[in-house]
Amino acid sequence: MEPITELLGPVSWREVALVGLRILLVLGIAWVLLALLRVGLSGLEYRLLAARRVEGQVPAESSKRVNTLLKLLRQGAIIVIWVVAGLVILREFGVDVGPILAGAGILGLAVGFGAQNLVRDVISGFFMLLEDQIRVGDIAVINGTGGLVEQVNFRTVVLRDISGVVHVFPNGTVTTLSNMTHTWSAYVFDIGVAYKEDVDRVMAIMREVGGALRSDPVFGPHIVADIEIFGVDAFADSAVVIKGRLKTQPIKQWEVGREYRRRLKQAFDAQGVEIPFPHRTLYFGEASRPFLTELLNRKEVQGRGESSP
Repeated sequence: MEPITELLGPVSWREVALVGLRILLVLGIAWVLLALLRVGLSGLEYRLLAARRVEGQVPAESSKRVNTLLKLLRQGAIIVIWVVAGLVILREFGVDVGPILAGAGILGLAVGFGAQNLVRDVISGFFMLLEDQIRVGDIAVINGTGGLVEQVNFRTVVLRDISGVVHVFPNGTVTTLSNMTHTWSAYVFDIGVAYKEDVDRVMAIMREVGGALRSDPVFGPHIVADIEIFGVDAFADSAVVIKGRLKTQPIKQWEVGREYRRRLKQAFDAQGVEIPFPHRTLYFGEASRPFLTELLNRKEVQGRGESSP
């Protein structure tokens, strides 16, 4: 017990208590700042969404962008608060934080030179968010891989494809980015009908089906404009192809498009419009008439021979 007594002898318990109280005070202030941060970000979210509603933006689109930005602000603010609190606590323990800050600056400079890919990813992510290229909840194709955007961070973007596979892309490696659900989406369709059909009548039926779909109480709210029929787009091997488009709310294009095709098939069946299947017609040309005539004559002669006694 004597060594312990000698070790604890010079300790000023009054100072220890004061240091402990100051550390608790720092932690309490950090906790209060975090609470204020949550309240402030909630208020900021409400004001940003209200401002975008006044501007006429789609609520779902505004919510995605605001949530993405606030998530990153929250992460950055939390890191700053705890770093400052940690430095203050170290100072209370008698640690000189000056060399730590200087070393952190030198370390940051070294990291900047040695980890250029990391810096590139962060800078690319910053501009990606600043320019509102992509948000959480969008459907995007990044470097040829498509999926739902689950996370947008300063360094990476996380996609989940239709098979449930998660793809992580460092922001600095994103060379191509296609956002399929920015503000509005579109379902582009090609409808093939037989060559014998009147294309004007077919397009009238397609517009009628599109109008009925927009008036539907379930699917109508997802459609943002009247159906667009662009006209005859191609002469295929066995069909005349008519191209059109449905403009929808973000991510609703596939749901609306499938329902439109279902109703269009029913309308074509009811109106007697033929949807052709692939087939081929053999044509021998004008020079083949003698050959065909010879075949017919042979059949005629064979028929006479079989009918004679």
